Order: sequence, then C-alpha cells, then structure tokens
Amino acid sequence: MSRVIFGALALVVLQVFVLYILGQPSICECDYIKVWEGVVLSSGNSQHLTDWYTFSHIIHGFLFYLGLWFFFPRLSIGIRFLLALGIEIGWEVFENTPIVIEHYRQQALAQGYIGDSIINSVMDTIAMVVGFLMAWKWPIFTVIVLGIGMEVFVGYSIRDNLALNVIGLLHQFEFIHVWQSGLNAPVGG
Repeated sequence: MSRVIFGALALVVLQVFVLYILGQPSICECDYIKVWEGVVLSSGNSQHLTDWYTFSHIIHGFLFYLGLWFFFPRLSIGIRFLLALGIEIGWEVFENTPIVIEHYRQQALAQGYIGDSIINSVMDTIAMVVGFLMAWKWPIFTVIVLGIGMEVFVGYSIRDNLALNVIGLLHQFEFIHVWQSGLNAPVGG
C-alpha cells in the first residue's frame, strides 16, 4: 500500500512539474482561490479548485476503473489505480499543451480558454481518484446511474459534458456549436 501511495504522489509531483514547464499558472491569475467556479464563460473557469468539468473527471474515474477491471482483471487494484492515475495525469498534461488549448478555443464554450491552472489540474486528478474509488467500492448500478445523471445534469446546466467534450475534441459539428452558443440560427445557415 505504501508503494502505491508513493507512486501516486510521485505521479502528481510529475504532473505539477510538467504543467509548470508548460507555463500554466499555479493558481488563477486573479490571485485568489475559489472552491467552485460556476460560470463557464469566465476567466475563472478551469482556474479554481472545482468547476462544472469536475463532474467529467469523476466520470473519468468510473470509466478508467471499468476499463482496467475489464481488460486487466488479474492486476491488483493498486496497479490498476496507478495506471488510471497515469492516464488521467497524461490527459491533464496533454489538454494543457498549446495545440490542444488552441483546439478547444475553437469551441463555443471555450473561447478565451487558457488551459487549467496547476491547482485546478491537480483537483481534476483528485476528482478522477474519487470516481475510481467510488467505482471500486459502490455497486455498479449506482455508479452507472450516477454517471448518466451527472452527464445529463451538466449537459442541461451548461450545454456541455464529457460526451460533448470528447466529440468536440475529435470533430466539431456545427449543430453542436450552434446549440452550445445558444444561437437560434438554423444549422448551416
């Protein structure tokens, strides 16, 4: 167990170091820290401890647990946890590279996006850990209902969620852009 904890801490320290090298700010450039930033189209989004996208990172934990349980059932839970942590941290670093930040800026809800602050990125990783542990300990039906519920709630609340985020990263559909913008113009019009 102590080796898993040490490995996890080492991965998070590596995450912080790489994000620092990439030039991400430690905290919000506003020079204060909020527990929750609920305004998606604000300069504080992805800069404070939690925001609407924290729900997506909890779902990452659900999905990573499921995938690693299914594909690597013989691995210990500790090794699967470290693999999930490595995947999440890899994503956190990748999403804060200039090319991905610029790609996100093309989406309706991410115009002006500068990437995550280091503290937000680490909290996103902790949210994944929470999701992973929930998926490990809770009944699968509960985890599935909670995951779907979070996707629907966030999608309804901010017109974005994990599924839409992934779709937008792979290909930007005009009808999604129009809906997320809140525009009533016809698609292609």
